[in-house]
Amino acid sequence: MKNDARISHVGLDGHRSFSQVTARDANNHILFRQRLDHADRQQLRNQLARWPKGTPVVLEGTFGWGWLADELQQASHDPHLASSRKVAAWREARGMAKSNTIDGDLLSELWLQQPRWWEVWLVPPEVRDQREWLRYRMALVQTQTMTKNRIHATLHRHGILHGFSDLFGKAGRQFLQTLAEADEPLRDSARQTLLGYLRLLEQVRRQIAQVTRTIRKLVSHNPQGELWRSLPGIGWVLAYTLQAEVGDLARFPDGRHLASYSLLTPLANDSGEQDQETPMGRHVGHAGRRTLKWAFIEAAHGAIRKSKSFRAFFDRRTDGGKKDKNRGYIATAHQLCLVGFACVKKQRRYTEARPARPGSV
Repeated sequence: MKNDARISHVGLDGHRSFSQVTARDANNHILFRQRLDHADRQQLRNQLARWPKGTPVVLEGTFGWGWLADELQQASHDPHLASSRKVAAWREARGMAKSNTIDGDLLSELWLQQPRWWEVWLVPPEVRDQREWLRYRMALVQTQTMTKNRIHATLHRHGILHGFSDLFGKAGRQFLQTLAEADEPLRDSARQTLLGYLRLLEQVRRQIAQVTRTIRKLVSHNPQGELWRSLPGIGWVLAYTLQAEVGDLARFPDGRHLASYSLLTPLANDSGEQDQETPMGRHVGHAGRRTLKWAFIEAAHGAIRKSKSFRAFFDRRTDGGKKDKNRGYIATAHQLCLVGFACVKKQRRYTEARPARPGSV
């Protein structure tokens, strides 16, 4: 196999079962192209060990890049992450077709380009581990919510009314259990369905409690996480979810860039003359961190309940909660993101009182 000391930099186009590699010399000439199979991890490591130590490797930020970056670092190479959207746009702008070989060639070209317009943050392993735990908990909470909604739907479908403010509190759970075991008023299919949902809900609750205890042990308290936690509506789980998903705050020039990355900034494709009607077809986009969008919107619900200023902001956007409530929650989450960015950037805890304007005192 290849063992060429002339290798200056490498482009690696990663896929699920293999990677396509293009190696270049210092003059950016292609030395060789190579396929790395992922099935045999030891063989992959042997192939990586044949490259000179410290070789810069540009890999695309597609799904599953993390373990490849770890293997490259363990082989004493220097991995760098390229934005898949920017690389795709660059390829299309050059009128090139998409293939594994072409993608490997393009990635290998990027290393000598200055400035590094293509590079994005390569998340370190410890941050990826924290994200893994917190996303797992988030998925369990979403499963819990889905199960509760299905139980509500079962009762509604069969005309079962109840007077509980919290159907899943202690008294509500007893009511549901009795309903699932009684012969009336539910039919047998509905009773069995309800009983299954209750068992699933109990199992999911145990898993949430278990993973929450694990996260408390693993996640170390730090100043940045506590600054996020100072915002209304943000508990410790959301605070450290935000910290893990945001990562290095210095990579965002301002709060608006963080809001855009968090999918909280509406996008528009206006063309031609504009009238005075409400803009149609605007959306928050899809290129960004969806977990951040979820976390900020979850926090916005709490902030509206706990903070007078955020409640007033929400009421202004929704006419007192009478219209466009979903957009109101997104707008509040956007505002919470901007305020949170300022707090963390300036190392100040959130307070309801507005700071004095410069020169007003």
